[in-house]
Amino acid sequence: MSADPRPLTGEPLALDLLNTRWMRDGALQDLLTDTDGLTVWLTTNGLQDRFTADAATLRHTLRARDALATAIDGSLDQGADAVDAVLAHGRIRPTLGADGPGERPEFTDPAWGPAWLAARDYLRLLATAPDRIRSCAHDACVLHFFDTSRNGTRRWCRMAVCGNRAKASRHYARGKDV
Repeated sequence: MSADPRPLTGEPLALDLLNTRWMRDGALQDLLTDTDGLTVWLTTNGLQDRFTADAATLRHTLRARDALATAIDGSLDQGADAVDAVLAHGRIRPTLGADGPGERPEFTDPAWGPAWLAARDYLRLLATAPDRIRSCAHDACVLHFFDTSRNGTRRWCRMAVCGNRAKASRHYARGKDV
């Protein structure tokens, strides 16, 4: 397996799925063009032992990514039906074990597992802090993040990249006006 080439990882599962598309040198990159990329994504998110990186799983995962993109970048109204369509392929099953009550996701087909988990994670983010689900403020960036900053004012996917680009652009523009 190759290393994860994406510039931003470690976001909640729903946003990490959206971040399988990113810009590099002005061109859109896509990790999920094949099952090798799906393997990378599953591994990055600790799902490689639970799900198989096959064509069906890739197809369902791309469907979830499109649904999430519509809900987050378009409107929740537009994306709700698409996200619900993904969620229709699984459910949470209450369980009781030695440690007490719990929950376990169940899927109509295991190939829906990663897609369903990402859609379910989006619901969790909406219930936690919907206003903290953000797109990077840089015009040339397509990445998403969950703002965990204390005051909720994070604007950039990564300050070291997009934040510095914006600062450099402002500095250049100020120097040009003088």
